[in-house]
Amino acid sequence: MTASPARAGALEGRTAVVTGAARGTGRAIALAFADAGADLVLVDVAGPVDGVPYPLGTRSQLDHTADACRRRGADVLTAAADVRDLAALTALRDEVHDRFGPPHVLVNNAGVVAPSGRPVDQTDEAAWQLMVDIDLGGAWRAIKVFAPAMVERRAGAVVNIASVAGLVGYRNFAGYVAAKHGLVGLTRAAALDYASHNVRVNAVCPGNIRDEPAMDGRMLSEVARALDVPLAGHAELFTADQPMNSLVDPADVADAVLWLAGDGSRHVTGTTLTVDAGYTVR
Repeated sequence: MTASPARAGALEGRTAVVTGAARGTGRAIALAFADAGADLVLVDVAGPVDGVPYPLGTRSQLDHTADACRRRGADVLTAAADVRDLAALTALRDEVHDRFGPPHVLVNNAGVVAPSGRPVDQTDEAAWQLMVDIDLGGAWRAIKVFAPAMVERRAGAVVNIASVAGLVGYRNFAGYVAAKHGLVGLTRAAALDYASHNVRVNAVCPGNIRDEPAMDGRMLSEVARALDVPLAGHAELFTADQPMNSLVDPADVADAVLWLAGDGSRHVTGTTLTVDAGYTVR
């Protein structure tokens, strides 16, 4: 497949680390970066996580993403690693440095949407800790591991995948909302920490993303399940709540991430780029 003019060459000669890359938005981001000429480090837990009530990305899905990126010309390293494991991320950093040198871009996409579906007082401590540890702590650990080499080089871009749940509240999703609000705060603080070193840190806040079969996406289905929304016709129900009367495509998010990772946004840092079909305008 030929890269679109907007993507072609935008990250030529650079290496990007993408977490949560096995499927869904992570896969779309990886493909966009491959189209843009980047070499890739694709990271995913690639298996179940105790306490998460739905199947996460698998090793075969991660390999599928990697193969699709290689067909686009990218050199790809894959890693099955849990973003809660600082030692695993540190070991991965050493492997990345040996293979490619220090990466130029870090995309913190790994995250979960459940356990959710309960009000605050009915959310148990284990569910709360799990959500915060993955969705917020995972990004903090990856920045801690990969940012120092960017600082030393005096160039780099970090893009955190937050959510409109990082900007507004959602009933019965306290852990997710708190973690994503925290991720927006982490973005702003890290942007100030690294601005003088020419390392930019930004966040993308997607709205409801279509579960695109080619990306093996299922996040919207899991949101519906947590809200006890019937899966039959759930996409139409969520669409009706969008001012633009459409769901966000994974590629829409990927193109926003690509722009924040590239030179076209060289003076953009500490911002949140909302891709939500108008949901938060209301």
